[in-house]
Amino acid sequence: MQTVLELRGAELVLDGNAGPVEILRGIDLSVARGESLGLVGPSGSGKSSLLMLMGGLERASSGSVRALGQDLTSMDEDGLARFRRGHMGVVFQSFHLIPTMTARENVALALELAGRPEAARRAAEELEAVGLSHRLDHYPRQMSGGEQQRVALARAWAPRPDILLADEPTGNLDSATGEAIMTLLFGLRDRGATLVLVTHAPELAERCDRVVRLADGRIA
Repeated sequence: MQTVLELRGAELVLDGNAGPVEILRGIDLSVARGESLGLVGPSGSGKSSLLMLMGGLERASSGSVRALGQDLTSMDEDGLARFRRGHMGVVFQSFHLIPTMTARENVALALELAGRPEAARRAAEELEAVGLSHRLDHYPRQMSGGEQQRVALARAWAPRPDILLADEPTGNLDSATGEAIMTLLFGLRDRGATLVLVTHAPELAERCDRVVRLADGRIA
């Protein structure tokens, strides 16, 4: 089976007030095409930082990070942005929707940046697929947390990325809405995406093909 994400000896050291802080320490990890992987562990264990390394949103201090055969550690910021635009979708815990854009415009922007045609029409179709056809022209402030998360998911998936990264996708949601988001996420995996999730929710981790536990910046 093809490997789409591979980290070898990956480390992340950030500057803190009292000096360098080791966030990730010698991570070796491979993720296969079409796999769903759950990253679990206590707060501060490095889960979200590992997800950011996978997405090229943080640069490894040492070691290597490869995605779809490309070395992310050797790319500059523009190269990383182009790579993500063509191959990755990211769902952040705090949504990161653009507040001055409607739901349709938020999703259409991702399609436009990826060079996809008929962005507005396709954005409406993606929002309908996540149950938000009645919210196309609403702004983020006019939507609930669950609705905003659905918009974020539609935006990440609309360009059909090879890899979907999600940081605590159900963390801010009630149980019913969280279950709906889980169903949507694993529906995307069934449509060919490789899925990597950071989660504290046991029920979400249990649905993954494989679970990796982190502790103190290492794979436990």
